[in-house]
Amino acid sequence: MGWPMTIQHATLRQLQIFTAAARSLSFARVAERFGLTPGAVSFQIKQVEGHCGFPLFERVGRGVVLTEAGRDLLEHATLILQALDNADRRMQALKGVTGGNVTIGLVSTAKYIAPHMVSRFQAERPGVSIHLQDGNRREVNAMVAKGEVDLAIMGRPLDEEELLAEPFARHPSIIICAPTHPLADAPALRLSDLAGSGFIAREEGAGTRALTEACFHGQGFSPRIVMTSSSNETIKQAVMAGIGIALLSRHTVDLELALGMLRELKVEGLPLMRSWYIAHRRSLPLLPVHAQLRSYLLERGQAIIDSIQAGHRALASGR
Repeated sequence: MGWPMTIQHATLRQLQIFTAAARSLSFARVAERFGLTPGAVSFQIKQVEGHCGFPLFERVGRGVVLTEAGRDLLEHATLILQALDNADRRMQALKGVTGGNVTIGLVSTAKYIAPHMVSRFQAERPGVSIHLQDGNRREVNAMVAKGEVDLAIMGRPLDEEELLAEPFARHPSIIICAPTHPLADAPALRLSDLAGSGFIAREEGAGTRALTEACFHGQGFSPRIVMTSSSNETIKQAVMAGIGIALLSRHTVDLELALGMLRELKVEGLPLMRSWYIAHRRSLPLLPVHAQLRSYLLERGQAIIDSIQAGHRALASGR
């Protein structure tokens, strides 16, 4: 007669798959991440359920949610996986390894600069593999705090007790419009001149959305939002289509400005200047390769952004 099955019999791989499924609530997304079929993911989840003796997910409509047992197991599985990851980081650090993997969390706007930085870093360290994981400011802050990413490129973190962040480059935000917009050629505007204009804004939780609202509230009124989107690309296209104007990072629209596809409104007090930060969890020891990438951005991040913008201007002048 065999020993009764308990959660202690679950494999590390099964806990990793369960944890990923519990966070995303999408077996298809987990299958893609682990190189499995959705059926294989379901099988592994059923194995874990067999070990613990409870259903971990229940179907609601076309999706799934965690059961009470699933929520409890997620809490413990997260601690187990983080402990193992911390141990591995410590062992690797003792070896002084300079290769390896880096997972970087990116706020959406950082997608326009981060690949250029990664490309230059990897050119000097071809043995390094990098995975980029994007989200809005709130989501990326949570990724870092939970140890789901090694580093993050973002604005100032929401939780500076959990996260250690240092600025590495300037981050200007401007108001853009279509070339045909009535105010496109205005020599000077005040923010109050835009009170009647329709704005296209990011979703709640995005840093740019918070910046937009703070900017206008300081002038005593709220922007008239006619459309929201979680995509900077969609916002750019909507502005070009004449639906409204938008406050966006200059790095998001630099190419379109150079090519004349968008115009920057000359508004008093703009651009709003913030900083890009490189962040990591305070309690998580950095492997050598993570520390190297962090130092690389602190030393060269601004110069790389300047070179991107110079390339856009050269492209526009050569048309």
